[in-house]
Amino acid sequence: MFNKITSILKKTYCLFICILVLFSCKEDISIIFSEKNIESSAGAEISVNYPKATSTNEGSELINSTLENYIANQLNLGDELSKNTKIEDALKQFNNEFISFKEEFPEVSHKWEAFIDGEITYQSPELICIAVNSYLDTGGAHGNTHIKFLNFDAQTGKLLSKEDLILNTDELSKVVEKKLKTEIKANADDQSMEDVFFGKDFQLPESIGYSDEGLIILYNTYEIASYAQGIIEFTIPFEEISSFITVN
Repeated sequence: MFNKITSILKKTYCLFICILVLFSCKEDISIIFSEKNIESSAGAEISVNYPKATSTNEGSELINSTLENYIANQLNLGDELSKNTKIEDALKQFNNEFISFKEEFPEVSHKWEAFIDGEITYQSPELICIAVNSYLDTGGAHGNTHIKFLNFDAQTGKLLSKEDLILNTDELSKVVEKKLKTEIKANADDQSMEDVFFGKDFQLPESIGYSDEGLIILYNTYEIASYAQGIIEFTIPFEEISSFITVN
């Protein structure tokens, strides 16, 4: 009898150890990043900084590929986006287009500018969020700034969509809309929600991000309101929306 009990205890202990090891392995997987910097002023003014995953696993490779492709396409002045363009090639193309522009219009003294900065705003065993701030000036009335959050599965490196991150869109929207109204009222008392969304109903932003403080809500210029309104950004603490999102 005692031998049977001992055997059961041994099996239970082994099962417990296996589960603990598997759980620990998942928790211990941590992608390490270093900073990548590219600068040039020979033609256009160019500065690109972004985090580059240095860990040797498929997740790191996928994050690097997705992030670099996004940055490369931010520099693409054409209509078609490429899936395999390298950042260096995109920068060279951007610079060549500026040189061609100068040859055609030598009287224009203004230099084109491309400033892109990527920053990790949140990293956990589940999620890695990278914010990419892109500023391009090709000689118009003003340059254009655009911020996008790229959210990655920290285990696989897969790019997560907004839908992957939200459990209950309707309830999250109610919280965000209430916070947005407060932000708008603080800046422009006479603006209605319909004015902000150009006559349409409330919408969540194009992308959402994460920080240690909570969920980042950011509306880019022209996404809502006018250019003069600028970028609208605020953070909602996790405890207020924990049941509406997948990671918190």
